[in-house]
Amino acid sequence: MGRIFYIMGKSSSGKDTIYKKMLERHPELRTVVPYTTRPARENEKCGAEYFFTDEEQLKRMQKAGKVIEVRSYNTECGIWTYFTADDGQIDLSDYDYLMIGTLESFQALKEYFGEERLVPVYIEVEDGLRLERALERERRQKIPQYAEMCRRFLADAEDFSEENIHSASIVKRFNNRELDTCLREIEEYMDL
Repeated sequence: MGRIFYIMGKSSSGKDTIYKKMLERHPELRTVVPYTTRPARENEKCGAEYFFTDEEQLKRMQKAGKVIEVRSYNTECGIWTYFTADDGQIDLSDYDYLMIGTLESFQALKEYFGEERLVPVYIEVEDGLRLERALERERRQKIPQYAEMCRRFLADAEDFSEENIHSASIVKRFNNRELDTCLREIEEYMDL
């Protein structure tokens, strides 16, 4: 029986780095590429981090019953929508997957595929360090979006409240203060 190991945490907690390192260390894990209507950041390629799409394609996929979960955010740059589709990428009869996303999307996937198939991997970092990392990442962008960075940072307090974490049945947390230690702890937890 295949499982989906689902990495989540507040913005700038190191989810993307952990996700990429886990895939390097465990090439047997398959990936699922989500969709978004937001513009690509520098160095992002369609079909890698996301399928970059538009509202029309989302509506067509919803009409066809292919959308597992969808969420929209009213950002400083306009409304951005993210979604996961049942588009043939996931075959839990034979494979394990590594995904990355939000607590909300984790809950929706758990309802869709069943609780026994979803394994939460919740990443934490102290807020001050997280803010430093976010600012450093935003400075590297060709056109930094500082207001959006701040909106995401503040929204995380509500999205990842202790109440929401508890209701998602997340009991194990991984502190990403030191990457190699965090990766080893995740591998032990995932039994890889």
